[in-house]
Amino acid sequence: MTKITLDRETFKALASDTRLDILKTLDGKHLGLNELAEVSNLNKATLHEHLTKLYEVGLIKRTERVGHKWVYYTLTWKGESLLHPENAKIVVLFTTTFVALWLGIIQLIWYIKGTVLELTSELRVANASVGEPLVLDKSPGVIQAVYQNPIYLYIAIGCFVLFTVFLCIALWRLWENRTPKT
Repeated sequence: MTKITLDRETFKALASDTRLDILKTLDGKHLGLNELAEVSNLNKATLHEHLTKLYEVGLIKRTERVGHKWVYYTLTWKGESLLHPENAKIVVLFTTTFVALWLGIIQLIWYIKGTVLELTSELRVANASVGEPLVLDKSPGVIQAVYQNPIYLYIAIGCFVLFTVFLCIALWRLWENRTPKT
């Protein structure tokens, strides 16, 4: 079970069953005062009082369009995390997924870039016999080689595998924990 930490004011705001019902009604929806009054069977003045308290503690947000008199209410991230605490885990999982992707890309770039080595004729003969992954620059008068360290390639492949696994798990968790938006 996910642990939820609340401050004193939020806890007081959630002490009312009516406010909890309002939060559940707003889950995944964008409703105005009239629509909320119909669903909750509350007087508009009473409902406005509850909405003001929820707004003050940051559980809902108000959306006012310029030139229109209607105000719409939706849940904030804090309000959604109270109803769906598993969403925070999914966000962390997606973040880890994309960190693995970036690390894999960086390691692949380092592998492709390689390290430029100055070669002597003895070192060239020794490396050729060992079979090191060297790419020789055959420009006239230049004795250089690019060494591509396979460790970077292995790390990149590992990061891409982790990215794929984490992405599949994150998408599966997101699919399992989705809420019906009606």
